[in-house]
Amino acid sequence: MTHDLSQHPEYFWENLYRDRRQDTALWGSRVNPRLAEVAADLPAGAALDLGCGAGGDTMWLARRGWRVTAVDISPTAVAQILRLAQQAGLGDLVTAERHDLAHTFPDGSFDLVSAQYFHTPFALPRAAILRAAAQALRPGGRLLVVDHGSIAPWSWNQDQGTHIPSPAEVHAELGLPATWIVERADRPQREATGPDGQTATVTDNVLLIRRSAG
Repeated sequence: MTHDLSQHPEYFWENLYRDRRQDTALWGSRVNPRLAEVAADLPAGAALDLGCGAGGDTMWLARRGWRVTAVDISPTAVAQILRLAQQAGLGDLVTAERHDLAHTFPDGSFDLVSAQYFHTPFALPRAAILRAAAQALRPGGRLLVVDHGSIAPWSWNQDQGTHIPSPAEVHAELGLPATWIVERADRPQREATGPDGQTATVTDNVLLIRRSAG
């Protein structure tokens, strides 16, 4: 799959999802494995899905009773997720909003904020966005950041010399109070499947932070 990186970010992501509107296997069908791993045993509450894309994480959470705010820059992604939630009888649990997170951030407070592979080929104030996400947590709430820790064959960036920040580096960039607890910071591997069906062993950089209750 080729990507036209000369486009404005909104047009880039909108074109990507608009072109795949008829791909029924894409929408809402696949949860990111690290989210499922972390959230499976958490009590349902209010969740924020940053860069929700095709909605697999949003739908997985909603089916488990979470009230989910799904956020994406693509109007098509937002509309598709709302449609999926209504069709699944989960419309009361899913709110979908269009945001360019470089400029606007959803209102509300959350028990879980999920940022799964929150990468983009465009300039993005990522640390500031994740800091805002952390500040939107309720006491005891968790921020889960899962990043690509390796370059897959289908990645848009194939520069093997690219520095990939470790979970510890991502945590340091957030500048959160020392009382906030890092519950997990590791780099597990898994077998992944790319958009055209190819497979590879990839590394995930996983950072899980819990906001102090005080």
